[in-house]
Amino acid sequence: MPQDAQQRERLERQEQSEQPEQLLFQMSGVSKSYGGAVALDHAQLAVRRGRIHAILGENGAGKSTLLKVMSGVVQPDEGTMRLDGREVAFGSPAEANAAGIVCVYQELSLIPDLSVADNIFASNPPRRFGMIDRKAQRRQAEAALARAGAPDINPLAKVRDLPLSRQQMVELAKGLAHEPRILILDEATSALTAADVARVIEVLKRLRDEGLALLFISHRMHEVKALADECTVYRNGRHVMSFEAGTRTDNEVVEMMIGRTYQHAFPAKPANHAGGEAADEPAEPGQRQTAAPVLACRDLSWSDTLRGISFSLTRGEILGLGGLDGQGQRELLLALFGVLRGCAGTIEIDGKAVSIGSPMAARAKGIGMALIPEDRKTEGLMLPMSVRENLSFAALDRMSIAGVIDRERQQALVDQMTTLLAIKSASVDAAVGSLSGGNQQKVVIAKWLARKPRILLLSDPTRGIDVGTKQEIYQLLRRLADEGAAILFYSTDYDELIGCCDRVLVLYEGRIKKELVGPEITEQNLIASALDLPVGQLSPSTGVAS
Repeated sequence: MPQDAQQRERLERQEQSEQPEQLLFQMSGVSKSYGGAVALDHAQLAVRRGRIHAILGENGAGKSTLLKVMSGVVQPDEGTMRLDGREVAFGSPAEANAAGIVCVYQELSLIPDLSVADNIFASNPPRRFGMIDRKAQRRQAEAALARAGAPDINPLAKVRDLPLSRQQMVELAKGLAHEPRILILDEATSALTAADVARVIEVLKRLRDEGLALLFISHRMHEVKALADECTVYRNGRHVMSFEAGTRTDNEVVEMMIGRTYQHAFPAKPANHAGGEAADEPAEPGQRQTAAPVLACRDLSWSDTLRGISFSLTRGEILGLGGLDGQGQRELLLALFGVLRGCAGTIEIDGKAVSIGSPMAARAKGIGMALIPEDRKTEGLMLPMSVRENLSFAALDRMSIAGVIDRERQQALVDQMTTLLAIKSASVDAAVGSLSGGNQQKVVIAKWLARKPRILLLSDPTRGIDVGTKQEIYQLLRRLADEGAAILFYSTDYDELIGCCDRVLVLYEGRIKKELVGPEITEQNLIASALDLPVGQLSPSTGVAS
C-alpha cells in the first residue's frame, strides 16, 4: 500500500478512535505488588474497538501483569477497570472470558496428549444429550483454526505431535473460539515461523476490521510496525506514554522503554576473524586462513531431518545457523549435545573423533559443551524452585565435596553469575518462575556459564525478551567469543544473524545449502539461501524474487 494511502488509513482510524463511543475498556490507577516488588504502579490503559494496540516495555516493565489483571488471572491491589463504561472486576479468567476478554499467552496452556479439537474446546465443548458432540466439536475446531489462519492443522491430531510453532497457532484458535470482544496476545507470535507470523498479521488485521479490540505485546519492532494503530509504553510498572503508531522513531520508542539513550544493539565484530569452513565447501587456495577447529562435524545425519551435515567451528567464533524454521537447526544442536539417538556421522573435538551419547557426556571436561534450549520454561528451568537452585543445577560437581554441596562455594558462584548477567530478582531464594522472561533467560544462560563451557550451543535464546536484555545478551556472546569460547547460534531473527555472527550456515531440508561470511551476511542473501535460491536472486529493495 502506498505511504500516503497508509497515512490516510491511519488518520481515518484515529478520527474514529477519538469518538467517545469507540472507547471499550479503561484501566486507571491500577497497582499490584508481589511482596516487596512493585509490578504495577498506578498504571492506566484505554482500549478502543476496531484498533490494534501495542503494549511496549522491557521485561519486568509490568506489561504481563497489567494484562493478567485485565484478564482475571491476578487481582489488583488498587485501581479500577471499566467495560462499556461500567466498573468491573474479574475474579478469574473464566469471568473475564464471559465478559469477552480473552488472552493468548506465549506460554502454552495446551494438554499434549489431547487432540487439537479437545484442547480448543477444553473448557466448554459442544454437547448433545449431555455428551460431548464430537462431530460438532470437530466442525467448530476447523472453523476456529481457519479463523486463526491455520486451516491446514488437523483437529484430530495430538498436540504433542505438532511443532512448537503450530501449537502456538492452536493456542490462538483456542482464544478465538471464545468469540472475544477484546483479544490479548502476550508474545503469542514469538514461537511462530516467519510464514505463520505473516498469516497471523493478516488474521489480526481482519479481526480489527470486524470490530475487535486487540492488545498486542511483542518485542519484535517490525511486527509492531506492521500491526499497531496505537502504542503504549510502560517502564518500571508505570505508564510512560500512549501515542499513535508511526509518530515516534524506533530509537525514541526504545529510549522510552529502557529509560536511557539507545545505542546500536550489536557489538563490533573482530576484523578478519579466522573462522572455520563448512566442510562440504572447502576453501580454495589463497582464501581465508582457518584456525584449528574446536568442533567439527562430518556427514552428521539423523532420520530424515539431518542429511550429511559437515562444518567446523573455531575458538572465538560465533557461527550462525539460518534458514526457514524446521529445516533441522534445532535437531542439529540436540544431536551435538547427545540428546538424539541413532545419529550417523562423526563429531570431532580438537581434531579427535568422540562419542557424545548423552548431555552428561557433552558437558564433560574433555568436551565442555553447553546447550541453551529454545523453551526456557519447559526445557531450561525448574520454575517452582529458587533462582539459587536453578543456577546451581548444571555445576553441582563444581561446588560439592564428596557429594555434599559446599554452601560457600555455591554462594560465591551464585553471586558471580547474578552479577555477570545482571539478573534482577528480589532474592536469589525467590522462585525463578516469579522473574520476568528476560531474567529467566539470563538464569538459563548463567546456569550453563557456571560450568565455563568451551563450546556454547544456543537455540533462539532471545525469543520473547525485551530489547534491553537482548542487547546485554549480544554483548555477552561477543565477550565470551573474545575470551575464546566457540559459539553455535541458531536464531529465527535475521537481524541477530547479521549483527552477531562471523559466519552463517543456512540449512534447507536438513542440509547446509550456503555458507555466508562477513559482508555476505545480508537479509537478502539469508532469505534467498533459505528459499534455496541463488544468492542475489532477490531484489534488495523488495525482497521479492527477481
